Amino acid sequence: MSLVFILVAATISFAQNKSLKIGDPLPESFWTTHLQVVNHPQKTIHLSEDKNKLILIDFWTTWCSACLISLPKIEALQQKFGDKVKILPVSGQDKSALDKFFTSSNGKKFKNMVSTYEDKKLHDLFPHAGVPFIIWIKDGKLFNSTDAGQLTEQTINEVLNGDKSSLQTIIQMERARPLMLSEDYDRQRNVQLLNYSFFAKGQIPDIGAGGTYRKTALGKIHGRQFTNLSLWDIYYAIGFELFKQQEKASFTEKRMIIELKEPEQLMPIERTDGSNDGINLYNYEFIIPEQKSDSLYNYMLEDLNRYSGYTVTLEKRPVKCLVLIRTTTKDKLVTKGGEKRSTFPRTPSILRNVPLKNMVNMLNGEINIKELFIDETRYTGNVDLEVSGVTDIATLKKELQKYDLDLIPEERQVLMMIIKDQQN
Repeated sequence: MSLVFILVAATISFAQNKSLKIGDPLPESFWTTHLQVVNHPQKTIHLSEDKNKLILIDFWTTWCSACLISLPKIEALQQKFGDKVKILPVSGQDKSALDKFFTSSNGKKFKNMVSTYEDKKLHDLFPHAGVPFIIWIKDGKLFNSTDAGQLTEQTINEVLNGDKSSLQTIIQMERARPLMLSEDYDRQRNVQLLNYSFFAKGQIPDIGAGGTYRKTALGKIHGRQFTNLSLWDIYYAIGFELFKQQEKASFTEKRMIIELKEPEQLMPIERTDGSNDGINLYNYEFIIPEQKSDSLYNYMLEDLNRYSGYTVTLEKRPVKCLVLIRTTTKDKLVTKGGEKRSTFPRTPSILRNVPLKNMVNMLNGEINIKELFIDETRYTGNVDLEVSGVTDIATLKKELQKYDLDLIPEERQVLMMIIKDQQN
């Protein structure tokens, strides 16, 4: 079941504790402030000469992949609409960061794109929690605020022609409060939130992809929030914590067994332009009382099992593994000390003054070998070790023999995360 929010009004806070509502005129400072720009013959520009245009403020950064995906579209739309529309990319980064981007192999194709840098005025006027974020200004008034996906030829024409707009207002949400918990709760006195669960399928454009923790005053984690992530990502995060608690072991994809008719439903679906269509994205928050915090992730898994359509369990299964063993009692691993270093799985792969488990963890997580690596050396001290590469098992086995180590293919009963279709 998908979740759709229709947002009909927005308030955007700005400097001096005032607020700018949709339909409000822009303050005079918006038009007269000199904005520092790159890729322009002048060092600064102002927007007063664009008052009669549809102005689109595109907040972006050079490290935001979604922003970079939008740049070709922005250039094409600006060229399409010419003097009717002013699209202004706005960045808070410094000039050197933008110069570096626009001269890079990825950015040089946008070398004629004018962008502000070190912007504070527009960021203060239109605060936001993430990028890309688009501000629409028409007839000198705030018309709307949206994500970049809604910036299209169709929506621009709707606004220019005065047609009914299909834009969905985006009011960027903060992670400081539980998802969708009404602000009316904040007015209540002598009320303590003991349990909270919110689970919805479908992208919520008002908040970015990621997550956060809910912590007590003493720093104990008693809640987690995940937004606009796939079930795979959510299960992985929960598995990581449960394995750490139960096995003191590293959790990787190799510890997951997928027994589903449609395993692709666990993963996000990408469009041809690299963006996400949002169909397989989920939003989930779960909070429990502080005194039950040690059981948080067990309760989360139980909660998801009720409503997700899947059953996820942790159980031991027979698994084909590569077992790391010592072939002699001679210690060829002991460290000489010095600065700690681990470069696995790069070539050469080096361990310096770190535990042997560092290598095993990286072999399970970072290389294209399907077998699960298990450490049965019982070696507890820090080691020094170097191999030329970890691209295949035969090469790795040969390299490890220098340290009286070997990899033996064996079957082991191993704790795994099992994801199955829910039985009706």
